[in-house]
Amino acid sequence: MREVWVDGSVDELRNALAEALDGGPAVLPLAPGSAELRTAMAPGEPVEPGTAVIIATSGSTGQPKGVLLSADALRASATATHERLGGLGHWLLATPAQYIGGVQVIVRALLAGSTLASLPPGRFTGDLFAEAAGPVLAQEGPRYTALVPTQLTRILDAGGPGLAAARAFDAIIIGAAATSGGLREQAAEAGVSIVPAYGMSETASGCVYDGVPLDGVRVDLASDGRILIAGPVLTHGYRLRPDLTAEAFADGWFRTGDRGEFAGGRLQVLGRIDDVINTGGVKVSAAAVERALAGCPGVRDSCVVGLPDPEWGELVAAAVVPDGPPPDVAELRAAVRESAGAAAVPKRFEFVEALPLRGPGKIDRNAVATQIFHPIG
Repeated sequence: MREVWVDGSVDELRNALAEALDGGPAVLPLAPGSAELRTAMAPGEPVEPGTAVIIATSGSTGQPKGVLLSADALRASATATHERLGGLGHWLLATPAQYIGGVQVIVRALLAGSTLASLPPGRFTGDLFAEAAGPVLAQEGPRYTALVPTQLTRILDAGGPGLAAARAFDAIIIGAAATSGGLREQAAEAGVSIVPAYGMSETASGCVYDGVPLDGVRVDLASDGRILIAGPVLTHGYRLRPDLTAEAFADGWFRTGDRGEFAGGRLQVLGRIDDVINTGGVKVSAAAVERALAGCPGVRDSCVVGLPDPEWGELVAAAVVPDGPPPDVAELRAAVRESAGAAAVPKRFEFVEALPLRGPGKIDRNAVATQIFHPIG
């Protein structure tokens, strides 16, 4: 196993990935401060056969695990992505390189034999994005990048050089977290071409683009609405955890932790299977409440959680990032009641400047519950 600590330049990681794709040692990308994750990956133990990359993640549960990806899976994902976007292109790496989204940006550039530029880790602004994008936008042919919704929001809000650079990309993949309808509309009005993607480390990055699976990827739903995925992009298991591997796979299908539905032939992700709040004996989908809030004027973002409550078991609570002055709570409650039912109406609201994040732009629901609401119980 070849450990690569990503801090600044991605040259070492790029070289390591190139060797791994050609049959070299498996690569374990790590960021500074990841000592606990590194230990969990047991770098002294033999690597599972057929592994090119190990993505160390704590996932949605906080339990460290290593996702094993083969060179074939990485190639299949990168090839299908280029085919969907419009051909081989030049890439800007603007998300953390140790996560699968960042790794795949590098892999795509390697397979395309194209320009790869990167945004230094740390603070993200539109001006820094524009500066980093310069070498890519100077090239002829398709120019691509990948962002998380928070990054895109900052670019759109700031305008200026960052927005001009974003407009110049042929496609910007938006992943790691859900892309709201409001963000889609804002990007379209600004002339920015985005492609919302759904995927995870286990699928070698995004595998469903704008609701449509990439070529070779199959998507189905279990009886409980759980999203099932099959195809050449899948992981072949978890690092030293055959129990987790057996639990996650059945008959060639990967059992995700997400619920979905098909609408107009496109997959719609409805939220996590475990993001259900049992309040007063009624099961409420946190994602359904968030969708209702997203349609309200003055709401930029939200996160809905269940808080322990002696009367209700759990009560519905919403942390809301306002787009300007905080909207009227009564209006928010009315919108949720109409869209998701009376039981789904949040009993507590907190207005915050930003939601706590984990990993590559995902909202940290545990931190919302414990840091924003300080629940009783």
